[in-house]
Amino acid sequence: MNNKSLYILVVEDQQSIAQNIANYMEDKGHVLDFATQGDQGLELALTNHYDLVILDLNLPVMDGLEVCKQLREQAKHHVPIIMLTARDSIDDKISGFTTGADDYLTKPFSLAELEVRCFALSRRHLLQTNDTLTFDQLIIDRKRQQVTRAGKTLELHSMGYRILLILAQEYPQVVSRSKLSQKLWGDEPTESDALRSHIYQLRNVLDKPFDYPMIKTMHGIGFLLHVKSDVKNNEQ
Repeated sequence: MNNKSLYILVVEDQQSIAQNIANYMEDKGHVLDFATQGDQGLELALTNHYDLVILDLNLPVMDGLEVCKQLREQAKHHVPIIMLTARDSIDDKISGFTTGADDYLTKPFSLAELEVRCFALSRRHLLQTNDTLTFDQLIIDRKRQQVTRAGKTLELHSMGYRILLILAQEYPQVVSRSKLSQKLWGDEPTESDALRSHIYQLRNVLDKPFDYPMIKTMHGIGFLLHVKSDVKNNEQ
């Protein structure tokens, strides 16, 4: 795997888990800092520039949800967060995403998968810091909130633009229906067919006039931005 080394903060109070992460990740060339309490982790995250934070949910002094919430409120820049927890309920996942977590991994987990998730998040973070996102024929100018495909400006409604931007920022990951709904509407209830309707309208503008669809449905899971060409670059 040809990837750069990452500077990672691990906030985990279980020594055996922290040690396993350290042994694996440091052997791969990554640089790690550690905290065993939530308040210590928050202080480190606010005073250092990490590529990402691996954050346990159940921590002494300050739990992971509160650390995540405070970090999002106080940090001057966005740092990606992977939440670690022994819990696996939908409510816990929604709580993590609502407070600002970028990804979620349930214990026990594969260390190889953790590293892959770290790389995916760090790449996604680079995308999120650029004004212009380019995926084959598709160009999203976030500063002007303008979208073009194959040189043609697309007339998207605000909700269609938001859906497309979420899928682009999460690329190449699949975005579940629940996560997409949460990012669009938060905790506000919405009609069950609302997301389906907005996706349909987005496809009519983004996909229908062109040679291949870029919004791909992963049945039973969610949606994915599909890029036919291997040529993907991000400018500015």
